[in-house]
Parts: sequence; structure tokens; C-alpha cells
Amino acid sequence: MPQLARRVGRAKPSAIMAVAEKAKRLKAEGRDIISFSIGVPNFLPGEHVYAAAREALAKDSGQYGSNRGSDLLLDAFIAHMAKIGLTGYGRVNCATGIGAKHVIYNLAEALLDEGDTIAFAVPYWTSYMDIAEIVGAKVDLLPCPPEQDYKLTPAQLDAALARKPKVFLFNNPNNPTGMAYTAAEIDALADVVAKYPDTWIITDDIYNRMVFDGIGYRNFVQSRPELRDRVIFIDSLSKTYGMPGWRVGFLAGPEAVASAVTTMNSNHITNIPEIVTAAAIAALDGPQDVPSEKCAEFQAKRDQVMAVMDAIPGIVCPKPQGAFYVFPDVSAYFGKSHAGQVVANDVDLCNALLESKGVACVPGSAFGEPRALRISYTCPTAQLAPGLARFREFFAELS
Repeated sequence: MPQLARRVGRAKPSAIMAVAEKAKRLKAEGRDIISFSIGVPNFLPGEHVYAAAREALAKDSGQYGSNRGSDLLLDAFIAHMAKIGLTGYGRVNCATGIGAKHVIYNLAEALLDEGDTIAFAVPYWTSYMDIAEIVGAKVDLLPCPPEQDYKLTPAQLDAALARKPKVFLFNNPNNPTGMAYTAAEIDALADVVAKYPDTWIITDDIYNRMVFDGIGYRNFVQSRPELRDRVIFIDSLSKTYGMPGWRVGFLAGPEAVASAVTTMNSNHITNIPEIVTAAAIAALDGPQDVPSEKCAEFQAKRDQVMAVMDAIPGIVCPKPQGAFYVFPDVSAYFGKSHAGQVVANDVDLCNALLESKGVACVPGSAFGEPRALRISYTCPTAQLAPGLARFREFFAELS
């Protein structure tokens, strides 16, 4: 039998989806399961989005679309960026994809030759490592433990960029930690980035509309405009608009990069479907009340989760100010037992929590930080307090 390509052996199934599937299986067996696992917003977009999709369906041309994205969609994205202070971009600076993950994969193909280095902070979104390994890139991991609030310091970044990575990938607000960088912190990191002109910068900022406590969102380009010629901004409809299944991602950056990703699209996907495009335009151009209301709701849920984290002895959990995750360090409980079973590590702890209390969380090792676990608090509001009560009971029972 012929052999598969070597790159397939480097590809790994999503650890997050594995937890979600196990929780779904237990629920189908009749177990009472509350899932804090998968990072989906668990709300739907406004009715105007569905109305636009229905209208597009009624008028469907059945034709191919633009590899870059339709002009109307690109214009809607450009206007959307302007609302968060990212101005000066034209259609030639933009491209679309089947979700932000697809855009990042295309960028990896476009920017990284095999053996090139990509640098990013730990904890990281799981797909960063997976994509780097598939394209054969080397990875320079920059540890950001809870002792430094899971945030990258200027000194760390300076040392990393001095090693001349081809790409530096930055995530703000962060998945899995929920940490968001202040304007002053972004300014300090941008000053470092400006010293190293040979590194591409990808800012994966798909949670830029989900920032709490009034700290606001800031990008390196706003701090240092001269970085525009090598910073690539990533955005998505998934989290802001409750549209993860619609699969619409965007980038804005140098014209050459947008053109390269457009060429990749011509070989991968051809175009975003016409009906999805219409829905995406409606989401970006239409009323923004749903995203605004959900951001406020998530901030309130964050406070509810943090109150429980702060009440459990031994748990260390920096307070997140964005996205919809908390990432507690639970390592103080490793080596303890629950119902006669030793909890040796994060995987054991998450398994015991799911089996004994019906609460699904993702082990921190999936994100490069095995001392922690990720809680996604996007579950229905009615489930949050009972889920947190079970979480607290579980830790009280460890001995």
C-alpha cells in the first residue's frame, strides 16, 4: 500500500474537540453534563443576518465568487476595522478565508518555508502548534506563567526576536487565558518589535470586541505606524457575532501578503459562498446590539467564575479581561486523591472532574501549560452557577 505524506503524521486531532466529544457522548448516555470545554460563544446573530442570508438564497447566482472576497464584504471589513482604530487599509490589503484558522494556515504556508522559525507565547491556542508542525516550521515557545499574569514581557520578546524568527504570532485577547493587554503594554511590545525589521508579525485578535473593564483594544500598528508593512491583523465573525459555524475569517496587512493569501485561496477554497458572504456583510454593517450585549454578559460571567476561583484554596488564577475563558493554575492539587484515585496531572484532574461531577474542562497541557485547565464560561447562564458549584465541590473533596 502506498504511504501517506509525512505531514499527515505531524497533524493531530484537536484536544479541545476530544473533550467536547467525550462530554457529548456522556450526555447522550443520560449523564447530567455541564460543559466548560469548547470555545463557542453559544449565542446566535441578530435576525438581520438571517434575513440577508434568505434574500441571498432567493437571488443565488450559483456562480464562483472572488478569491479575495467580494468587494462589499471587504468594504464591510474595512469599516469594521476602522471602528476599533485600524484605518488606512484598502481592499488590496485584505483577504478572507473559511474562518480565522484557515487564514492562519494560509499565512503559515505563505510566510514559512520548512525549517523557518515561528515564535509565540505559552499558553497558546492549540492550532498554532499544530499548524507550525504541519508546515514543517520550527517553534520558539515563550513561556508566560501565571506568575507574570500569562503575559509576554518586553524583555522576553526582545530576546526572542533577537533569535531572528521569520514570524512572531501574537494573540490578544488570549485564548486560553482570557488575558488582554493594556494600551501601555502593547506600546512597550511594539517598541521592541520595531527594533527587528526582518520578522513578520501576525496579530490573531479575533476577540478584539470582547474586552472588559474599559481597557480597550490596541494593535501594534496603532502604537508604531511604521510596523504596518509587516503586521498582519486577523479577525473573524465567529466570536463577536455568534457565527462560528458560518466560517468567515479576515486578514488585513501588506498588499503582498494579502495577494499571496488570495492566491492560496484560488488553489484551496476558490471563494466564500455567496449566501455566507451576504450574512457576513449584514453582521458587520448591521446593528451591533447583540455583540455589545454579549460582551457585557460575558464580563458578568467572568466575575462569577473569578469569585469561585478566588475562593478555592491553592488555585492561582490571574483575572482575565477579555474573550470568555479563565485559566486557573490547579497544580497545587496534583498528587491528591479523589474517590480513591490519584490525580497526578491536569489530564487526570479533568477526567476525574468530568466522571465524578459531570463538568467538562480542557487540560492545560493542550495549550502548553500542564499546570492549568481552561474553563470556557459560554454555557447557558442557568448552567453556570450549578457548574461552578460542582467545580468547587470537586476541589473540596480532593485529599
